Amino acid sequence: MTNNTNTHTQTQQDCTKSTNVMNNEQPIIVGLDIGTTKIAAIAGRKNEFGKLEILGFGRANSNGVQHGMVLNIDQTIKAIQTALENCHASNPNLPISEVYVGIAGHHIKSLQTRGDIVRQDTENEISQHEVDQLVNDQYKTYIPAGDQIIDVIPQEFTVDNFQNIPDPIGYSGVKVGANFHIITGDKNAIRNINRSVERAGLRIKDLVLQPLASAAAVMSEHDLEAGVAIVDIGGGTTDLAVFYEGILKHTAVIPFGGENITMDIKTGLGVLKTQAEQMKVQFGSALAEQTKSNQYITIPGLRGLAPKEISVKTLAGIIQARMSEILDFVSYHLKQVGLEKMLNGGIILTGGGSQLKHLIQLTEYQTRQSARIGLPTEHLAAGHIDELAKPMYSTCLGLILKGFNDFENKRKKMESEIQKVSGIESEFAEQIEQEEEPRNVVKPRKTLKSFLDSCKNGLIELFKEEEDAKL
Repeated sequence: MTNNTNTHTQTQQDCTKSTNVMNNEQPIIVGLDIGTTKIAAIAGRKNEFGKLEILGFGRANSNGVQHGMVLNIDQTIKAIQTALENCHASNPNLPISEVYVGIAGHHIKSLQTRGDIVRQDTENEISQHEVDQLVNDQYKTYIPAGDQIIDVIPQEFTVDNFQNIPDPIGYSGVKVGANFHIITGDKNAIRNINRSVERAGLRIKDLVLQPLASAAAVMSEHDLEAGVAIVDIGGGTTDLAVFYEGILKHTAVIPFGGENITMDIKTGLGVLKTQAEQMKVQFGSALAEQTKSNQYITIPGLRGLAPKEISVKTLAGIIQARMSEILDFVSYHLKQVGLEKMLNGGIILTGGGSQLKHLIQLTEYQTRQSARIGLPTEHLAAGHIDELAKPMYSTCLGLILKGFNDFENKRKKMESEIQKVSGIESEFAEQIEQEEEPRNVVKPRKTLKSFLDSCKNGLIELFKEEEDAKL
């Protein structure tokens, strides 16, 4: 009886969603960012101008997550529930049942591959089926045991002697190939995220890679075209996404973040972790030479001990050493893909760790690239909470943008299917359109929307519990 009731309820929900899609109603999308230091839940809806109106916001201190990976499921569940309670407190009438969740951690890796196919039917134009075959072939790439391919993102295509083609559909040729960016992750690490969210009473609508979500929130069309490196400095890891000529060229997860800086301060200065975090936020600087040598911080002594005086310059030296190490990794990855001198848009710093004083100067000095702070304000409607304009919420807002992109794609697909059924779309008009479209001409570079389209949908389905599959 219970199963039938649940099935009936799910069917009603699906019908309601389909009706909303067809009525062109904007849904409420919820992003859930499970980080090392915080868990944030943000609910938003797009207004008539395409900007995000924030309907609810809640956050909680993160327990059970280290370096972006869920290690203690019970503690993570409690933190998620606290963030949801705070989100409901900001808007008691807010319905939250489905969420878009970001994933990161040491287990996320990437590699480059190349694929080619020789076409059997060279008289006809290249079809979507052949492009899909190219992509599907990459899922046979060898990866270490325990890992799984999360996403296969096509970069530039080639058709015979034509190079750097963004989209080969409509071209003619004997051989079509492409370079691919493959992202892999550990099955168990991602399943732990799934378990935590579901046991907190939520359903994961989809999983999105955190560096890609952050990039969507802080990057503009001009950045995508000029070429940028998005450096998201989180609590446990630093996520990197590199774009050049509209194409995602590289992703990486650097195993250091703001939490490492805090622990360095704690160890180096002999203070409590809470004191180290407070000093980092209030007095910290990423450049020791920019601080005064005669400025000191007084820390209360423990158990009757005398207060401790700490030099601000010494504090900055500890912070600079760890930030320099992170930026060394960024430079290494840019050199690895040959783009260290080709990013006209420079480096966009985001995430909670990007709020350190003088970090822009250190980044420009160490990487020889222009740098700026990436704020998610471009996509927010006027009147939003000031707190959400901070770079630490870039990932969460990017998750909402991905959700709306999926919704809009679904709506267009349904509209197209209805047109075909009703006979509105004639074959004659389609043939004229195809004839008018120029062949063997490089099409415009990819947009921010096409980048979101390239991020795999249904990622959560890859990591369903084996038990669930048997039911």
